[in-house]
Amino acid sequence: MRSEVVDKMGERRKVVILGAGFGGIAAAKALKAAPVDVTIIDRRNYHLFQPLLYQVATADLSPANIAWPIRGIFSRQDNASVLMSDVQAIDLDAQVVRCAGMEVAYDDLIVATGARHSYFGNDHWAEHAPGLKRLNDATEVRRRVLYAFERAEVAETVEEQKKRLTFVIIGGGPTGVEMAGSIAELAHVAMRRDFRRISPSDARIVLIEAGDRLLKAFPPELSDKAQAALEKLGVEVMTDTRVQDIDADGVSFEGGQIAAETKIWGAGVEVPYLGDWLGAETDRAGRVVVNPDLTLPGHDSVFVIGDASKVPWRDGLDVPGIAPAAKQEGKYVASLLLDRLRGGSRPQPFVYRHAGNLATIGRHAAVADFGRIKLSGAVAWFLWGGAHIYFLIGVRRPLLVAINWFSSYMFHSKGARLISGLTPKERRQKGEDTETRGA
Repeated sequence: MRSEVVDKMGERRKVVILGAGFGGIAAAKALKAAPVDVTIIDRRNYHLFQPLLYQVATADLSPANIAWPIRGIFSRQDNASVLMSDVQAIDLDAQVVRCAGMEVAYDDLIVATGARHSYFGNDHWAEHAPGLKRLNDATEVRRRVLYAFERAEVAETVEEQKKRLTFVIIGGGPTGVEMAGSIAELAHVAMRRDFRRISPSDARIVLIEAGDRLLKAFPPELSDKAQAALEKLGVEVMTDTRVQDIDADGVSFEGGQIAAETKIWGAGVEVPYLGDWLGAETDRAGRVVVNPDLTLPGHDSVFVIGDASKVPWRDGLDVPGIAPAAKQEGKYVASLLLDRLRGGSRPQPFVYRHAGNLATIGRHAAVADFGRIKLSGAVAWFLWGGAHIYFLIGVRRPLLVAINWFSSYMFHSKGARLISGLTPKERRQKGEDTETRGA
């Protein structure tokens, strides 16, 4: 079959994949036995397991537990090569991807560049309230959270101590809920005996959501249970509250303000540059509107998947920007390419199979929505852990993560409480702030 396809095509087709996230890796792996040459381009040399970023940010896991070298993932896949480079432009007519210092030709292009956090036009908030999309974001948030306790220990006034022990998370989606619960447990459990001048359990954790409830993707009854679980941990939940400003001193909103040294953003995402690169129609978040088979309108050899694409789903909703969806889209595109190589007919449109929604709220507390089946509490937490271990298989040794989780669960410990890295201002001064336009 291999030689038959190569002879039919005349030469091996070149498949270029932009981005080594869940969708890009799934597509590349599914093409392992195909008579094509696969090139994966990413600005970083590692694949990041984004669903667990918040656990790095709150010292449950070390960065090495959720990141794995891309070259290591594909070291045994002979038809795959990896380029670490920044994508600067895509020439659809010439079928070329322009990177820093080089051009990469393609026959088929899979764009899986993902998304980044959006401040809804208030980009100056980023310095004061980092989001949680990159590994650098997680280590920066961890540095700020841990440093806040250290600074509170040496505060000279009660007012300054309170400010340094106040943590505000903006956004009531899974990221915000998980961050708030994890910081509460860090303060109230893991660090409660670590200091002498302050009591970490006095920390104030505030979760602000602009909508009328948390976890809008979940049924209202699970949103209520999530809020109750957070409040049991000591988290203050503020719904129907729209943030108006964020600065070094705290967070302002209609009707008040909160003095806080540590602010964390989890309220929105956007897809930059793709509309310009592809000359494509996008939604307000910058996601590219694609055909039912995930191709770019007018370009059958260009596919956009994962967080970068807008794909209709059901009840007026789009396919959610979560790892299972991206993996399904990557595998679908790979199967479509294989079908084309065999001379098959046009495949059925992509159909997303939703397995459910999961969100954790600290130790042994979570909510799970599987349609007719809805779970909360310890059962949902163990299910959440098992699901993440399952998705780690084949990317990162899941045993390492399981051991860390078990240790934290049994001994109420946070093993990765290291303060490292520079502040954003220090990075800019050293020319190390590398948020660029690449994949």
